Amino acid sequence: MSFRGTTTLLSRATRIKSKLQSSLEATVLELDDVSYQHAGHAAMKESSEKETHFNLKIVSDKFEGQSLVKRHRMVYDLLSDELQSGLHALSIVAKTPKEITPDAK
Repeated sequence: MSFRGTTTLLSRATRIKSKLQSSLEATVLELDDVSYQHAGHAAMKESSEKETHFNLKIVSDKFEGQSLVKRHRMVYDLLSDELQSGLHALSIVAKTPKEITPDAK
């Protein structure tokens, strides 16, 4: 993704969605910013960061055959820049399309 000529900075949520969608080709990608729930915590009191805590639900064929730990590792690897620049916590639900289909066995 090129940011050349961009006059406004993309939000962390937008960057996260873009990185995950382009790499994992998600069929479901829900990202909720829950930073407001942690604003008073000691680690956040001295921080100027606003987008620090997220809940993620992602569904991708790329998770097929991968353990839960491997799925989370895939997400964390894609977001390593964000984790090093202010993303403090990410709650992840990572499933395959088969795992969310009602008739999946």
